[in-house]
Amino acid sequence: MMKYLRALYDWTLSLAETRYALVALAIVSFAESSFFPIPPDVLLIPLILAARDRAFHIAALCTVASVAGGGFGYWIGANLFETIGQPIFDFYGKADYVESFKEKFNDKGAWAVLFAGVTPFPYKVITITSGATGLDFWVFMISSVVARALRFFLVAFLLWKFGPPIRAFIEEKFGLVATVAIALLFGGFLLVGYL
Repeated sequence: MMKYLRALYDWTLSLAETRYALVALAIVSFAESSFFPIPPDVLLIPLILAARDRAFHIAALCTVASVAGGGFGYWIGANLFETIGQPIFDFYGKADYVESFKEKFNDKGAWAVLFAGVTPFPYKVITITSGATGLDFWVFMISSVVARALRFFLVAFLLWKFGPPIRAFIEEKFGLVATVAIALLFGGFLLVGYL
């Protein structure tokens, strides 16, 4: 499995060297939000480093395609979950669990979308879950726009400002930093709510 994923990663990275690199970025960004396992950063980083003056244009393309793909993931959850997921829950006697999970997820759904959209957590899991649980579509979309723009524009800014030296940090530590930042933000809101 890891060998397959590595080959897919290498193939995706090779798309950055083609004349269709921006189209490939848009397709990968869209697909990753609903089913594709390789994150768009694999293309985003080399494309920005190759054209730092277009960093924010490239981040905007990545954001729009990713949010559109998130909408597709939402549709999958809303329209195909019943035929695939619900029978499995029914078989295990967990039909009531699905209803209680929907309420819990939808209470904090905007935060879940924000967290998954910025951190290394698989965004596609949240897009499909959002559709399956009936999270308000506009709450989902607004949270997706904020999260994906924050993620991709921050990467673009760092690459635009610092160039190749920041690449290793982004590839190795960005996910951890983003996760901690979102956890602190969420924790801050929880703390204010208890005061």
